[in-house]
Amino acid sequence: MRNDLLLRAALGEPTDRVPVWMMRQAGRVLPQYRKIRAGVKDFKEFLAHPELTAEATLQPVSEWDVDAAIIFSDILVIPEAMGFPFEMVENTGPIFTKKINTINDIKALNIVSDETFINPTLETIRLVKKEITGQLPLIGFCGAPWTIFAYMLEGKSGKDFSRARRFLLDEPEAAQLLLEKITQSSIYYLKQQIKNGADIIQIFDTWAGILGYSLFKQYSFPYLQKLFLAIAEMEVPIIIFLRGCPYGIRSLSLLPKAVIGLDWMQIPAEARALAGPNLTLQGNLDPSLLYASEERIRSETLSMLKDFGSLHTIANLGHGLYPDIDKEKARIFVDTVKSFRF
Repeated sequence: MRNDLLLRAALGEPTDRVPVWMMRQAGRVLPQYRKIRAGVKDFKEFLAHPELTAEATLQPVSEWDVDAAIIFSDILVIPEAMGFPFEMVENTGPIFTKKINTINDIKALNIVSDETFINPTLETIRLVKKEITGQLPLIGFCGAPWTIFAYMLEGKSGKDFSRARRFLLDEPEAAQLLLEKITQSSIYYLKQQIKNGADIIQIFDTWAGILGYSLFKQYSFPYLQKLFLAIAEMEVPIIIFLRGCPYGIRSLSLLPKAVIGLDWMQIPAEARALAGPNLTLQGNLDPSLLYASEERIRSETLSMLKDFGSLHTIANLGHGLYPDIDKEKARIFVDTVKSFRF
């Protein structure tokens, strides 16, 4: 592979510079994405067209020369494939058309075990790999079991997901059954992504931080661990991104060769102390800093890189690109990382 910096950094191997990519780099801020998206009725229909999602996957590679592509998809592919459909409402987010009230609702859900509902994602991977084989890695991904659970129980996006958290306490047996079904479905999904060409995987636990430490230990980490260990058998690097969950870093450090993705609220030196010297850390520039001047973006990016130190690092944002960020500001971030040397 011409550019294997991301893979080597994820494995803790030496690199001549810090690799860089950005969460939500595909879409959002790119006018070329908005152009192809304009011709499709809604987001779910767009996901059903692999030729379009493959193009969206490749656009940031051409635009910014980042060190990896990440498939254009959505973490809610899994509940849809389990028989729990959603609609993506403009300016609102996902709205699920069913509701989970009892354990019987959960028993009616499928464990994903064939390609019927995930084939558009797999075809996207196959199309992208035809274009980038031998050039740079492709990142596959899924949502963490708890994060998917939170969306399914709440029925939509939210701030505190109080219904989902209450369900953990009111219906612990049902909650564990749903988390197990999501985990098994996600294992199958990720293994199929890898078999079709994904070189590295990221697991997004976007809502880990709404759980206190006790609930995180019971309802998030055990299922993350099960998912991680099953995918580790495929011998690809795995990044786990926790948002708003500093107490999760020490738990993740127990997973062999995990890459720990940090949000922008984490202090790299403190995260390193929790993770130990051997694991790779990824992150974690505050995405809102990309609204700043060119000088400020360069200064903040360099400060972040120095805070991480010379140990194993992948540069990224602390969350995804915001849709109104100027693509040239994102370019400044990427170029600053690529020119940096310890």
